[in-house]
Amino acid sequence: MKKYGVEFLGTFILVFCGCGAAVVDEITHGAVTHVGVAVCFGLVVMALIYAFGDISGCHINPAVTLAFTVQKSFPLRELLPYLMSQFAGALFAAETLHLLFPQSNNLASTLPAFGAMQSFVLEIILTFILQLVILQVATGSKEKGWFAGAAIGSVVLLEAMFAGPISGASMNPARSLGPALVSQHLEHIWVYLTAPVLGALLAVFVYQIINKA
Repeated sequence: MKKYGVEFLGTFILVFCGCGAAVVDEITHGAVTHVGVAVCFGLVVMALIYAFGDISGCHINPAVTLAFTVQKSFPLRELLPYLMSQFAGALFAAETLHLLFPQSNNLASTLPAFGAMQSFVLEIILTFILQLVILQVATGSKEKGWFAGAAIGSVVLLEAMFAGPISGASMNPARSLGPALVSQHLEHIWVYLTAPVLGALLAVFVYQIINKA
């Protein structure tokens, strides 16, 4: 139960801080800036890994948990509780942001800038890169150590920096579903529920090839 609670708390903090930065940027007409939002996402991921990595692995992302399960470095019996904890944490964070900032139009929902298919492909690639780095630096689905936190947080920051204006750079179904449900911007949610999962599973396949004895 401690691990599930940490996954709930970690995903709550991720969405509250990351999406919160985007919401504040929206309502202040650019005070945080796009770069600032990307930095917030990268820093909060890094901090959470250092804080909770040795307790739950600090997945805070259903796509990551699914990938570790397929990789057989995470027990199948814990898959559903982890997913439920992550989605619940994201939803609770989105509700909190809505209460704090009711003037926000979309609560930092991830929406395609130019087309659903473009964002779909981009999210697959982004999550593939993220998950491949996670697999290379994590140990048995436990994201530990100074290098792991810095590497994973840096990838999140990097991808949010250049891809955020196009697809939102979600890479995380929970991060997208929470704000989408609360703000009722569900028109493209299928992109952000499916693409990160496909990208993460593709990373497992490539990881196994790279590390095949």
